[in-house]
Amino acid sequence: MAFRGPKVWLWRWRRNPLRRRADAVEAWVVLGAWVLTVLAGVLAGWGAAGSVEHGLARERVEWRPLVARLTEPAPGKAAGQSGSSGAGQVWAKVGWTGPDGSDHTGQVRVATGSPTGTPVTVWTDRRGRLVTEPATPAQASLRATLVGSLAGVAAAALPFAGGRLLRGRLEHRRIEQWDADWARFDALWGRPTG
Repeated sequence: MAFRGPKVWLWRWRRNPLRRRADAVEAWVVLGAWVLTVLAGVLAGWGAAGSVEHGLARERVEWRPLVARLTEPAPGKAAGQSGSSGAGQVWAKVGWTGPDGSDHTGQVRVATGSPTGTPVTVWTDRRGRLVTEPATPAQASLRATLVGSLAGVAAAALPFAGGRLLRGRLEHRRIEQWDADWARFDALWGRPTG
């Protein structure tokens, strides 16, 4: 086991006759990589979260509920009939009138055995197209946080990996310089030092 002395902070920036230029370059590479990693992660995460939050807020404003009616009976037996398996949901065709007065149809989930004409609440966009129910403010906040976190981590991975790669190359170069220096001393001393 190698002996390790006390940890000296910022040793690569301190004046020291043993400090090489490669040590200072490595210190700046590590600092730059960390700064870029944090900035990229925070900015990308913040931007993605804001974008998701804004989009979901716009959906809550633009999407409207309206009453549609089944255009045909829903498959299966009604919940109260004998031999029915209970309260299940199936896809059934519904029709509604859009904001511009045009007729629309689509498929939604309804209780099994619902008769024709049963009212069903559906959500539509400005053009009258069928959409899902918009996210509540709490759901939107959770989604924005998750998307922002994922985007931040993904964006931070690039400068972090680049810094690690560059630092590895500097380390490899430093080891090669040490090998060349030791080989020179071997020739001077006339015996192998390693």
